[in-house]
Amino acid sequence: MKKKYMGVVMIIVSAFCFALMNMFVRLSGDLPTPEKGFFRNLVAFVFALVIMLKNRESFHFQKKNLPLLIGRSLAGTIGILGNFYAVDRLALGDASILNKMSPFFAILFSLIFLREKLKFPQALIVFGAFVGAMFVVKPSFANAELLPSVCGFLGGAAAGAAYSMVRALGKRGERGSFIVLFFSGFSCLAMVPFMIFNFKMFTPVQLAFLLLAGLAAAGGQFSITAAYTYAPAREISIYDYSQIIFASALGFMVFGDIPDVFSLVGYVIIVAMAVVMFWYNNRS
Repeated sequence: MKKKYMGVVMIIVSAFCFALMNMFVRLSGDLPTPEKGFFRNLVAFVFALVIMLKNRESFHFQKKNLPLLIGRSLAGTIGILGNFYAVDRLALGDASILNKMSPFFAILFSLIFLREKLKFPQALIVFGAFVGAMFVVKPSFANAELLPSVCGFLGGAAAGAAYSMVRALGKRGERGSFIVLFFSGFSCLAMVPFMIFNFKMFTPVQLAFLLLAGLAAAGGQFSITAAYTYAPAREISIYDYSQIIFASALGFMVFGDIPDVFSLVGYVIIVAMAVVMFWYNNRS
């Protein structure tokens, strides 16, 4: 139970950090998405490296875990790109709720990476969450925000896959700091080719916001990694939805974002499904 409580605290801290990250990413202006992703992960990489050196941790890892480390890093990179693309073009609350489809996808991907069983009621709840997501995405050619909405949704799916692999790596004994270091380094290298062909010089103010986004992301990354190593996704993922409260408040105060009726309906459905899933898992 102590580990579960620690997981809850860590996931709420991560939710606040990621809401701040999205706000700083949007404040950094019209820079290319890969460029924003690079700086976001560069700060996290330095953070993880300093912590590992300070604690004199080994950089050794089990070779059998390499496929999971690469898979987690690839999925996490796709998740970041999808989320940042949506954050720059949607209301902050909309982008955040689409990214928060990740816990539902984490449950689905746990079937693959953790061999955790998915019962029929859980499948219905996940389907309900997808219905809620469609209210936010509003799939129609008349919707000018369809592409960023789809990117945000796919980013949430990729993040869900990444989190399930974090849980699998944690069960195999890999350290959270090394998982963050490996992912951040992998993601930075993956962004370099895109930056070479589409680099845009930033102002000092934009650089400051990018570094703040990276700092918030580092806090969120360490917290979410700790959370999913303390407890399974099905037990603590509900608390990740506190990010919607943080993001909506920040979006309204900083950018004047006001979600439309369809988005609000989607918020209610998705959060309701998360609550039902949490209740069902605890009852079981």
